[in-house]
Amino acid sequence: MLPKILVVDDTNANLVAMRRLLARSGAAIFEATSGNEALALCLDHQFALILLDVNMPDMDGFEVAALLSETEQLHETPIIFVTAAYADDMSRLKGYRSGAVDYVAKPINDVILQSKVRIFLELYAARTELEQAMTSLSERNQQLTVEIAERKKVEALVRHQASHDALTGLPNRMLFHDRLNVAINHAQRHHGRFSLACIDIDGFKNVNDEHGHPAGDALLQEISKRLLEELRRNDTVARIGGDEFALILEEIDDPKLALQLGQSLCKALAEPYTLTVGESTIDVRVGASIGVAQYLESDRQDADEQLIRSADRAMYEAKHAGKNCCVLADISTAAT
Repeated sequence: MLPKILVVDDTNANLVAMRRLLARSGAAIFEATSGNEALALCLDHQFALILLDVNMPDMDGFEVAALLSETEQLHETPIIFVTAAYADDMSRLKGYRSGAVDYVAKPINDVILQSKVRIFLELYAARTELEQAMTSLSERNQQLTVEIAERKKVEALVRHQASHDALTGLPNRMLFHDRLNVAINHAQRHHGRFSLACIDIDGFKNVNDEHGHPAGDALLQEISKRLLEELRRNDTVARIGGDEFALILEEIDDPKLALQLGQSLCKALAEPYTLTVGESTIDVRVGASIGVAQYLESDRQDADEQLIRSADRAMYEAKHAGKNCCVLADISTAAT
């Protein structure tokens, strides 16, 4: 698209002369015979340059330039005053204050006018190219911002999938071991205590055998919800495989409190479940055998495995005791 030049002069002969001089400028020439007409054209077009006659009736060139300089989208448009009063320093100063960037004296010197016009058209082309480059860069930056955000979402999703059980959304065995080691390190630094519970669902195989694996999956999801509802936000509920769950119970100093919590969980998990499988609903009941072991300060490298063995042993004691109950690990045998 050709750059545009606006010539403003109330004398037709001057307009014709300007048209002739600018014929080979490489710009589209627009003409206005008054200040009001010039302002109207400026609102509809973006001009690379305005050649503005100073002496016009109604609204002179100074007034037109001042109005243009006060308009947000027009104030950067360069204006060259065309005037016979070039030698008048006060007029020149007034013009510069009004927004003029240069003067051309009448009678017009063809070479000087064409040279000035060429310079301003080159500046306009350079500015346009820069604006386009900046726009392109801004668009690319926005695109990169979106791409980075999307990549972070995908990476977060991949990390979540790698550390969480796909069926229940709970932490998986890997994340459980990470959090257990964090809890042990924290307890060692602050001489604190916490408890670990291992849970095995009693009667889960019967549900799978009688109603199918979709029912078993739905049951595991409901069990996960109940465990989350019963525990605090800072506790960890993990599915470590099949129908086995593990709990990290933070900041429980009294083993009796851990036992009471385990007994409460047994009661909650033994409540009936209504499962939705396809278009059918199924009512089932299961129980839970829970073993609880309290972390005792230890310098052993395998403190985490030691604690898991203690809770696991207590869980099997719960099964042998008739199931659907909670057993607290014997401290005297916890280190064996």
